[in-house]
Amino acid sequence: MLAAAITGKRKSQLVQKPDPSPRGDFVVVKVHSAPMCTEYTAFLDGSPSDSLGHEAAGEVVAVDRLASVKVGDRVVVMPQYPCGQCSLCLAGDYIHCEHNVDVPALLGSSAATATMAQYVVKQHWLLVPIPEGMSYDHAAMACCGLGPTFGALQLMAASAEDTVLIVGLGPVGLGGVIAARDRGCRVIGVDVNPYRLALARELGADEVLEANDPNLASRIRRLAGGRGADMTIRCTPAPQTELLAVEATRRRGHVAFVGWGGQVPVNTIIGKGLTLHGAWHYNLNDAPALMALIARSGPLLDRFITHAFPMARIQEAWETQASGRCGKVVLHPWQD
Repeated sequence: MLAAAITGKRKSQLVQKPDPSPRGDFVVVKVHSAPMCTEYTAFLDGSPSDSLGHEAAGEVVAVDRLASVKVGDRVVVMPQYPCGQCSLCLAGDYIHCEHNVDVPALLGSSAATATMAQYVVKQHWLLVPIPEGMSYDHAAMACCGLGPTFGALQLMAASAEDTVLIVGLGPVGLGGVIAARDRGCRVIGVDVNPYRLALARELGADEVLEANDPNLASRIRRLAGGRGADMTIRCTPAPQTELLAVEATRRRGHVAFVGWGGQVPVNTIIGKGLTLHGAWHYNLNDAPALMALIARSGPLLDRFITHAFPMARIQEAWETQASGRCGKVVLHPWQD
């Protein structure tokens, strides 16, 4: 099979890797849509790798034994390789599993643990059915496109009565605009990128603000009735955004940290009585609700997914991501 690889600073190519085989709970999925996430930072840095990507939608093509899926099923491939046996996994919170499976040791190869490739192996219980009539590209947004912010909104029990501030309008934050508007929330978006501020407007944000405004926190509070946002989702590791998130949220409000990195301003959190949520992904039991959101959001997803490339054009795809002039970018491993 072919897989994408980083070979140097801003250099990439496709490489040949062995086709995987199913084993035990691990089935083989033919990848039809592979959304791109933060791997472009390694492309910019020149960190060599031929095991890239953690989002996918595709078709089950090989099963070793009786499983919850069968050959021909269309599925979304969830990230990570959790144990499936601990209390977190059994409760649906597999993303926080502390006992992830050593897949190369188990299967004797790391050839198919990444999604920027023609095939990927995954435990059958981490494959979410794709509803009839839904495209692979739309279904794949159930991973990092909509997943982290959907999970954050679930944790915070967001409703139509709430004003939601989204700090960082990269692909994750833009997905949050769709997810929050689907709940009827009023949405305020913040970013430095004019392209993404405009795209957030197209996706339904009520207000978009330039992040470099020195009076940003006070402007947000005024827009949110003078008190501040009811809920804030921080979707970027950019410096000082964690401080903005807590300063712009009302007292006794909620803040969800999705973007990794930064320092938490503890005194402000205590003083305002904020509730914090670490929102990496979403509970697997909520997957049907997310797939229903995706089904309702087709036209918005067509705007959200701004670029799609055959995997053979991986260099162009990463350069597009690096430009910042994009929403979600997807690869099609089997297209010429």
